[in-house]
Amino acid sequence: MNRKRFARLVADALEALPEEFRVRMANVELVIADWPTTEDLEEAGLGPEDTLFGLYQGTPLPERGVEAPPLFPDKITIFQGPLEEWCESDAQIREEVRTTVVHEIAHHFGIGEDRLTELGWA
Repeated sequence: MNRKRFARLVADALEALPEEFRVRMANVELVIADWPTTEDLEEAGLGPEDTLFGLYQGTPLPERGVEAPPLFPDKITIFQGPLEEWCESDAQIREEVRTTVVHEIAHHFGIGEDRLTELGWA
């Protein structure tokens, strides 16, 4: 899949979010990368044989204080290569991209891995 088409899937997932969530993401940069780096995997607590579809880097909203210094934008990276490699159809990749985008945005809102698993977004 070319990058433009993949980016459209990511944009569709963002547009499907309720407005109340989208407006609270003003300081979040969402990027697409081909594959996670060794550092990305380490930051996620994964090894070189593990698969990583997305990565949230930043300070979750509940952890920010009222008098905190200005923050750099949070960053969500969606990794195209692992998603394409794992999925077997266009429908599956569309769904997995949506799940990955929601999963990483949930981290921005302070939702951890255990709760995401409970909710079916892991």
